[in-house]
Amino acid sequence: MIGLGRMGGNMVRRLRRAGIEVVGYAPDAEARKALADETGMIPAPTLVGALKKLEDPKIVWVMVPSGKPTEKVIKELERRLSTGDIVVDGGNSNYHDSQRNFAILAQSGIGFIDAGTSGGVWGLEEGYCLMLGGEKRHIEVIRPVIEALAPAPDRGWAHVGPPGAGHFTKMIHNGIEYGMMQALAEGFALLHNKEAMPLDLAQIAELWRHGSVVRSWLLDLTAAALKEDQSLRDVAPFVADSGEGRWTVLEAVERGIAAPVISMALQMRFDSQDKEGYTNRVLAMMRNAFGGHEVKRAEGESG
Repeated sequence: MIGLGRMGGNMVRRLRRAGIEVVGYAPDAEARKALADETGMIPAPTLVGALKKLEDPKIVWVMVPSGKPTEKVIKELERRLSTGDIVVDGGNSNYHDSQRNFAILAQSGIGFIDAGTSGGVWGLEEGYCLMLGGEKRHIEVIRPVIEALAPAPDRGWAHVGPPGAGHFTKMIHNGIEYGMMQALAEGFALLHNKEAMPLDLAQIAELWRHGSVVRSWLLDLTAAALKEDQSLRDVAPFVADSGEGRWTVLEAVERGIAAPVISMALQMRFDSQDKEGYTNRVLAMMRNAFGGHEVKRAEGESG
């Protein structure tokens, strides 16, 4: 396992619970030692050292950030691995990158599987949903690992298609996630702001979890959070966006497929990140210019 962060570390824990021997590498020596002490993982001080501890054929699961970090690891593995070895990219890489990495490694006889991985911090206990792209023969080799990581050996994982298909499927999954989250957030905002009806949002969220058509894991998580605090005053109104949401919208544009809900959900995240608020400043200026409407001044400003 290359990368022992929240996802990689929990994957090691789940694999060790299943009795699978794992060699782990990450630059952080303390993280390596802590996980080794906890799980019995075999720690390695370097990537090369980790590879030396593996039997042939070597199976290397990469859980590092997408983009340049992943590309750096893939290039190093291309130099160090041999025919019959298999690389699994379990991060959220762009599917174009995964298709390219498959082709590069195939030239050296090295297998490549792109594993779209969903489950977050709950994956340790609940299991990970694994969307696998690549060649069937390589997936069969690592099947015991997949079955240990998945919610159950016979569900929660699938070989969804050729190289790149795993990460493409995960990309669309995250786009759908954006839309579902936005819809729930807007609905609860409407409930919260109905001052004429003091509504118990925790009660309503819990109600909807049972028998309603909007019941979902996202609603389960929302209900748990609202039970603790309905005001959410300690939560900053800032929502980060992953690369996959952007890639999903770009894919829709390139394919000419209407995806207004996902696109707007992404735009709303951009709006939450806009500390400058220049767009809204321009709108306020124009409204004042044509209609003489009052412009609300920012705190500390005059005029």
